[in-house]
Amino acid sequence: MRKILDDILSYREMCEAENQEVMQHGMNFHMNHFYSVVLMSQKSNAPYYDKIHNDGITIEYEGHDLATNYSENPKEQDQPEKLPSGKLTQNGYFIKAVNEFKKNKSKPELVKVYEKILPGTWSLKGYFDLIDYNVVHDGKRNVFRYILKLANREENSSTEKVKLEHTRLIPSQVKREVWKRDQGKCVLCNDTKNLHFDHDLPFSRGGTSLSVNNVRLLCMKHNLQKSDKIE
Repeated sequence: MRKILDDILSYREMCEAENQEVMQHGMNFHMNHFYSVVLMSQKSNAPYYDKIHNDGITIEYEGHDLATNYSENPKEQDQPEKLPSGKLTQNGYFIKAVNEFKKNKSKPELVKVYEKILPGTWSLKGYFDLIDYNVVHDGKRNVFRYILKLANREENSSTEKVKLEHTRLIPSQVKREVWKRDQGKCVLCNDTKNLHFDHDLPFSRGGTSLSVNNVRLLCMKHNLQKSDKIE
């Protein structure tokens, strides 16, 4: 079953969507032939600093540390571009993709982004172009910050456009409040499966993604029924 923006998935459903037994890493360069995958979190206790910019379509995603089998204290070391063996880390692959894009040697790497909303609960944020990165000192060490901008294409089509009503990302806090308010159920039928964060008034008609009052949970059936009625 094809997943669309703002779908709500369990961890297992997310793995199945990517044809993976498990997804152990937050950065997954070319997990699929057509795109890479990153897992993000904006929760205060998240291990990395990820955020959505005020324009609502740009994600700043922090790179990842050395694995503990390479370092006893990875949080005290600069994030690596290469392993001690010289092999590129996931950071290195993403950096290489940015550099090739900037040199006009390739299109921007297409990245599929999932966001952790609650333990075991994820939301598909959509497809993004990897367009830049910066090296930032976070007060203790140097870390990578990747810049991703909402794409107008998906994994297998350069002509398929992201719908206008989804060009403003729903903030994580809004999603968590909506999930709690609607008790993890479709507001129309109480179904708990195939849920989707829905704009009551579509973004294309002036509806906002920033207000809990304009976002609700719908099951796939009622979400599709609503879409069929919008002209």
